[in-house]
Amino acid sequence: MNLVAYQDVLKNSSNPLGVSHFNIMTKDKESTVRSVRFVYIMTLVFGTIIQSSDESEFSVDRSKKGLIHIPKDLPPATKVLDMSRNYISELHLSDIRFLSALKVLRLSHNRIEYLDISIFKFNKDLEYLDLSHNWLQRISCHPITRSLKHLDLSFNDFDVLPICKEFGNLTQLNFLGLSATKLQQLDLLPIAHLHLSCILLDLEGYFVKENEKESLQILNTKKLHLVFHPNSFFSVQVSISVKSLEWLQLTNIKLNDDNCEVLIKFLSELTRGPTLLNVTLNCMETTWKCLVRVLQFLWPKPVEYLNIYNLTIVESIDEEVFTYYETTLRALKIEHVIIRVFLFSQTALYRVFSEMNIVMLTISDTRFIHMLCPQEPSTFKFLNFTQNVFTDSVFQNCSTLGRLETLILQKNELKNLSQISVMTKHMLSLETLDVSWNSLEYNRHDRNCTWVGSIVVLNLSSNILTESVFRCLPPRVKVLDLHNNRIRSIPKDVTSLETLQELNVASNSLAHLPGCGTFSSLSVLIIDYNSVSSPSADFFQSCQKMRSLKAGNNPFQCTCELRDFIQSVGQVSSDVVEGWPDSYKCDYPESYKGTPLKDFHISQLSCSTALLIVTIGVPGLVLAVTVTVLCIYLDLPWYLRMVCQWTQTRHRARNVPLEELQRTLQFHAFISYSEHDSAWVKNELVPCLEKEGIQICLHERNFVPGKSIVENIINCIEKSYKSIFVLSPNFVQSEWCHYELYFAHHNLFHEGSNNLILILLEPIPQNSIPGKYHKLKALMAQRTYLEWPKEKSKRGLFWANIKAAFNVKLRLVTENDDVKA
Repeated sequence: MNLVAYQDVLKNSSNPLGVSHFNIMTKDKESTVRSVRFVYIMTLVFGTIIQSSDESEFSVDRSKKGLIHIPKDLPPATKVLDMSRNYISELHLSDIRFLSALKVLRLSHNRIEYLDISIFKFNKDLEYLDLSHNWLQRISCHPITRSLKHLDLSFNDFDVLPICKEFGNLTQLNFLGLSATKLQQLDLLPIAHLHLSCILLDLEGYFVKENEKESLQILNTKKLHLVFHPNSFFSVQVSISVKSLEWLQLTNIKLNDDNCEVLIKFLSELTRGPTLLNVTLNCMETTWKCLVRVLQFLWPKPVEYLNIYNLTIVESIDEEVFTYYETTLRALKIEHVIIRVFLFSQTALYRVFSEMNIVMLTISDTRFIHMLCPQEPSTFKFLNFTQNVFTDSVFQNCSTLGRLETLILQKNELKNLSQISVMTKHMLSLETLDVSWNSLEYNRHDRNCTWVGSIVVLNLSSNILTESVFRCLPPRVKVLDLHNNRIRSIPKDVTSLETLQELNVASNSLAHLPGCGTFSSLSVLIIDYNSVSSPSADFFQSCQKMRSLKAGNNPFQCTCELRDFIQSVGQVSSDVVEGWPDSYKCDYPESYKGTPLKDFHISQLSCSTALLIVTIGVPGLVLAVTVTVLCIYLDLPWYLRMVCQWTQTRHRARNVPLEELQRTLQFHAFISYSEHDSAWVKNELVPCLEKEGIQICLHERNFVPGKSIVENIINCIEKSYKSIFVLSPNFVQSEWCHYELYFAHHNLFHEGSNNLILILLEPIPQNSIPGKYHKLKALMAQRTYLEWPKEKSKRGLFWANIKAAFNVKLRLVTENDDVKA
């Protein structure tokens, strides 16, 4: 049995039919045939209602609106009309004749006193008509549409059963509800030939005549539901005979020790037939003694399912003798018991139930505090004690439940999981155990954890268990439900769950999606409503047998870690990941919050560090190699430095006003050099500059005879736009060159101009410059100088840098002009 099927069984456990228990436990062929037949009957009984509820496309609900008549503005295509719980007192042909497509009409709980059947003659498709709980006293019999399947006239004010001979034409009728205050044997003769599935007979107003016993013959119905007055002691003595009755339901049964025999005699007439499969007693108030008598009466009858709902026990509870005859009864279900006896023997109550020789027993919502262990080996295969107050002591050291296959202890007061495991030790056939909705805990230091090895389905949901529970589980469990607990992680060293196939850990605090390394047979995993933020992309690889994963409604972090998981989801079948994509949404970062995971996209480059390094590193490496090659073979740094110098020189030259330069300048440049470098100056530097129209001042041709050398140096520097210094080791050794450099440097700070051009003809080691030439050292460190390239291919850029420093448009004054001035 899988998780879904097991949950469906629990949902159906309150079904008055008891069919769910039968489906679990029945294994023999004869019982299976009976069960299938019974389910088929119930399908016929409720088939009209189910079909009617599906008619939602053209459904109109005007119930509880305070209406006094059916509105005229209803859509003509209406198929389902609910007018219940209003104040309608009359029905007219004009009210519904325009609703030609009408299939379902609900008029219950109104104030209708008279009904003319002919008003429905234009509603040819009408299948469901509910006129219960009105004030009807009589109806006018006319032909009625033959499509009717459900007709409810119960809980009205009829004196006799409202049966018209025209009802005999309703060949499709399944359900018929009636009410009356007196019965006659042939009242139902007009419909005797119909094969009804259910007859509801309201006898709340039935009047019992003294010393007169009435009878009623109901020929064909599979279910008979009789409703008596809720506040009167049961006193109906009418004899009702039914052929082929399979389900009998009695509602509102109030008994005491005096009239208990009246009910038993009433039941004796209805339980004679061999086909009666199910008896249901609803809203029953009785003494404990009378209840035991009723059970004792039904025990040898051919009834297989006995259901008692809303039972109230009054007066006293004493020990009663109960003889467990051989019985065909398979299941007894008692739900919602109120005990209005405060002092009584618990043993007297529990012993009657614990010794029953039946297969299935359900006692739920009764507030029983305990249940006794059977004194002899029991026939129980199914026990359901939901919503009581059982403690951990229940069934401890009980060795007589060896045939038990299913045990349900939902909603009790169980606390110690290890004690529950010991409880199962002698239940050698136990396969399904449900202890959900308790307060179970497990202490990891408690080693007293001994489960019977036969358990395959275990429900531990809605307790206060932590991850330590994985160290106290049945070794062969296949279906495990742990949802709604306090589990934060699943231990990786769990080695005893190789057979686990279905695991439900929803609504816990799990942060990770567990793999299947520990659970090699896992095929169904439910882990929604946890704290899983970054499920592993390797999940589907480790869980090769996974056929259903439900992991939605978790706070997914839409980052790189999630990208691979989303891709892996796309590679599996759409049926495997349940709720995809609606239940799978981003929770973080804020910019992606609410975005479905299927719409979250991030590039492979952003998520792969190695790929990012390669993408950035390879171009960077290529660029570095290229630059290195250019530096080594093409002397790129030199070219870059020279271009930079040329740009700066041109910029400075443009920023000096032309008018200011033209006041006293006679030369474009004064050249200072060592005599040892004169050949280069005269053969290379001067010819190249003068060819461009640049006026050069040289000491051998422009010094004025008679003046001192220092005075000539100062005059030449002051009359020149620029001062060019040809630096070399020879320049360092020249005293006069040092003077020229000194005065030019002084003029630099005095005028605030950029008038120095340094040409490094040959490299000058720093340690070869004398300490007294501190100005030369400072200039070498602070000023950018031009290097004379040895390679002829570089000299073009060198000359361009020199020429860029001069403004050829500069108008120089002649020597005569200077004298005049």
